[in-house]
Amino acid sequence: MYHSTLSKRSEQLIHLIFWTFTAYFACVINLFEFRFIDPELFYLTYVIVFVATFYFHYLFIMKWVFKAFQWKRLVFGLFISYLVFTSLRWFAEQFLTGVLLDKVNYIHPTFIRYLIDNLQYSVRPIVFSSFLWFTIYFIHVLEENKNAEIKFLKAQINPHFVFNSLNNIYSMVYFQSEKALPAIEKLSEVMRFTTYYSQKEKINLSEEINYIKAYVELEQFRHEESGFVQMNIKTDDDHVEIPPYTLSPLIENALKHGLVSVQHPIVIDISVYSKQLSFFVKNEIGTQKKDKLGGIGLDNLKKRLDIYYPNAHQLNLTNENNQFTAQLQIDLKRYLNKL
Repeated sequence: MYHSTLSKRSEQLIHLIFWTFTAYFACVINLFEFRFIDPELFYLTYVIVFVATFYFHYLFIMKWVFKAFQWKRLVFGLFISYLVFTSLRWFAEQFLTGVLLDKVNYIHPTFIRYLIDNLQYSVRPIVFSSFLWFTIYFIHVLEENKNAEIKFLKAQINPHFVFNSLNNIYSMVYFQSEKALPAIEKLSEVMRFTTYYSQKEKINLSEEINYIKAYVELEQFRHEESGFVQMNIKTDDDHVEIPPYTLSPLIENALKHGLVSVQHPIVIDISVYSKQLSFFVKNEIGTQKKDKLGGIGLDNLKKRLDIYYPNAHQLNLTNENNQFTAQLQIDLKRYLNKL
């Protein structure tokens, strides 16, 4: 399952940044000149009431309004926050300071005047609170949409691989081939990967490679000859992590559309150096087959790469001179650093 990059700690950091900027703009005169605010009594009480109203509106009103949004709920919620601000300010500046310090902010104000005057003062904490709530809310929505898209893409990928493997074994069993039992063993490895690893956010590259080897062997069992796949693997780190099904769709595409021939083998190169993953696969296209830059596996791979490695990968697919080539470069250092 995809984990939201906006953790509680990140959300708290956003609040800290917000209050830092709020304090900055409260003190700045221009870009290079600051003014020190005189901690006058009623300025301090206003700040306290401001913060209290801000978080009352943020924690209670906004959640209540958008739990089942209606315009009348929004208007009523804004009115409640305004009453809270006015009540807190009256309690702090007309009652509490009057009792403790014999000072009040308003000298004998009328009820209507007090309500109207505080209407303008209450706007700022309510608007600021709403803005911050909407900002964080939309970040969560974007993360949830991303989570849903990734699960949808995985749901497409898993049956696609299993379907191809079952077709292969069906043919072996139908013709009573001695390769059937070893093929079932390899299928169990594929299913184990599908069951235990495919739902993980990231896996070791070695686990993906083992899955690829099992899939390739299943394909070789289906044909009379073997050795039509040449795989070269070089890595300086066996524990680098990638999302599951990052490389295998490209190999599946080559096996599906490639010419099965020892004279024209499918070439697969996988290398990892300094957290840079390089992947290359090349196959001759059979005259009876029509290769294309598409399909469920490749389309989903492109989407998943855009989600996991934005601006940190390069995928080149070419179809020239009856030869299909896929080259993938990934900067693994930038993979989900916030998890």
